[in-house]
Amino acid sequence: MTRVETVKERKPSPLSRFMPDVMSKRDGAGAERTYVGEVVESSTTELIAEARELHGGPSFGQFIRIEADLPVLGIIFNVFTHSIEPNRRPTAYGKTEEELRLEQPQIFELLRTEFQALIIGYLDGGAPVQILPPQPARIHSFVHLCTDGEVRGFTGNDDYLRSILNTSKVPTDELLIAVLRHTLRAHEHSRDYLVRMGKELSRLMGDDYDRLSSVIRRVAN
Repeated sequence: MTRVETVKERKPSPLSRFMPDVMSKRDGAGAERTYVGEVVESSTTELIAEARELHGGPSFGQFIRIEADLPVLGIIFNVFTHSIEPNRRPTAYGKTEEELRLEQPQIFELLRTEFQALIIGYLDGGAPVQILPPQPARIHSFVHLCTDGEVRGFTGNDDYLRSILNTSKVPTDELLIAVLRHTLRAHEHSRDYLVRMGKELSRLMGDDYDRLSSVIRRVAN
């Protein structure tokens, strides 16, 4: 008699729909974009997305791209993890995450990491447009990190800096510094880019020399 072994089917994770083999995208230069989440709330000025993995949201200040007929571009300004159960906060257990995953793995199924992004523009025929898109990103649209090439293409013009300085939802200078550190890295720490950026910030900040010096110093470091 042939012995047939049965394998108990594993219960799928709530995030199992986020599969890297079907979500990877490439930009026009062939560089692969990293898939990081899915839009769950959206407007023309900002959005909220659920991260692909718990504690796996993008970094503060990173550029993201939301797939659409006119791809929407945004900047991460908040990342947070919370319980999906209404009116119930996670409880402190006095144990490490590794211990909790061994003893009570079910509690992590009740947690989600989400992130918020400030919308700074969109792509029209592949060309960057640094104004708000005509329509918000659609719910359940996929969110990717922009490649360095996409960041360089979008930041060839510095008009987006005004959108950051004019926002009232975040610590403006902290977001500006984080964004510029990402853009400077995408521009391979070009001195010409750093000088151009400093001139534009000087124009936007007017006579606030102390603020400008603080921003430039922390970006350059």
